Amino acid sequence: MTIRTTILAAASALTLSACAAAPADFTAKAAPVAASGPFLSADVSAVSPTGLPDQWWRLYDDPVLDGLIDEAASANTDMRQAVARIERARAALRGARSDRLPQAGLSASGGYGQTSVAQTLPAANRSGSLFSIGADVSYEVDLFGRVSGGVAAARGDLAAARADADAVRIMVIADTTQAYATAANAAARKNTARSIVALLDETLRLTRKRHDAGLADGLAVARIEALREQRAATIPEIEAQRSAALFALATLTGRPPSQLPPIAGERSVPLEITTPIPVGDGAQLLARRPDVRAAEQRLLANTARIGVARADLYPRVTLGGSVGSTASSVGNLFSGGPLSFLLGPLIDWAYPNREPTFARIDAANADASGALAAFDGAVLSALQEAETALSDYARALEQRRALKAAQSAAQRAAAITRAQNREGVVDSLQTLDAERTYAEAQGALADQDALVSQRQIAVFRALGGSWSQTSQGAAR
Repeated sequence: MTIRTTILAAASALTLSACAAAPADFTAKAAPVAASGPFLSADVSAVSPTGLPDQWWRLYDDPVLDGLIDEAASANTDMRQAVARIERARAALRGARSDRLPQAGLSASGGYGQTSVAQTLPAANRSGSLFSIGADVSYEVDLFGRVSGGVAAARGDLAAARADADAVRIMVIADTTQAYATAANAAARKNTARSIVALLDETLRLTRKRHDAGLADGLAVARIEALREQRAATIPEIEAQRSAALFALATLTGRPPSQLPPIAGERSVPLEITTPIPVGDGAQLLARRPDVRAAEQRLLANTARIGVARADLYPRVTLGGSVGSTASSVGNLFSGGPLSFLLGPLIDWAYPNREPTFARIDAANADASGALAAFDGAVLSALQEAETALSDYARALEQRRALKAAQSAAQRAAAITRAQNREGVVDSLQTLDAERTYAEAQGALADQDALVSQRQIAVFRALGGSWSQTSQGAAR
């Protein structure tokens, strides 16, 4: 068999094996048509189909919150780690792109030595100096996409890192808003608890007065006093919750608790948007969610790595050249005599044992299949989280409307009972029952206000937000 016949046979076998190993194309599947429409759980009285604004937290119109979020976006430790991962991915992309450029190297050496007698010609000097200098240049001809596939994979990794950083940013912004809202809600609940205690103090004063006049027994005084102490006992717990929220706020903004500005804890009104909040639709959700974008970019990167693995089935062709000089003295290195050079292509081909290459192709296919499943899962999770958050928010609003009506009715009943008690129409136990009902209704409404605020922020978290700094601009 001639050399030419051998080469042709190997090329034919290579072509057939490459076709057998060709992977299926992995592309992001389109989202279900139903996912592009309005949300199923959107309460038309509470939300609007208008698209979510870039900086959703500004809908609260609170400059203190705006400043805290700006600080968290730049100083939060999780954000700093995410930015570091972006820089690492950007460096990897630069490294992959450098494979497109010629590679050059310089070498030089010098030394003094002695050869053995057996290696030295008669009458020749056995010892002496030897100096050499050389340069080489090589360039890989990317015939089969190994280099371009590596660049595409690195570009996808960078885009995924940026999307991951956007996801961290959304989490940090939502957590900062929630901590600020929790502190404000705790302050509002503490004020409510104090007002309840003040009302019970007045009821207790009147009941003691009636007791001194012989119009009420000691049991009524003891029961009202017990209720008053029960309500007063809730205040330290609420204050502890407020302190914990402020400590969390300090950490989120990159500060120790002692350095959180006092203005961060001055709000005592629940944080809430009273107008319908903009939520957009399913299509806008999937375009905003950074976890969906990250999963898509990882799918593209893993698909590109299939091509990189397949390229190893083909010869790797490198064009190169080298020039060098070797002499017994430095002065003779640059004379024409010892100069040597070499030009020509280099073909590197692992053949016929290509099983390791096929194994790498199979592994790359498996990675791409997993990335496709992860992308599909991210889409479904985004839709689930958005629908759940919107449903929870709508139910919380319904519950608050009912609790507000109950609180108003209890307030009227307590006022009437107090008046009747002063006139001697009802006894102190009836007054106690009315006061207890009013206190419970007022406390439940305050707790529900805090829950509504929490559910509202959860909606924005699930919708993904669209403000980011890391995703702006194309990969450099």
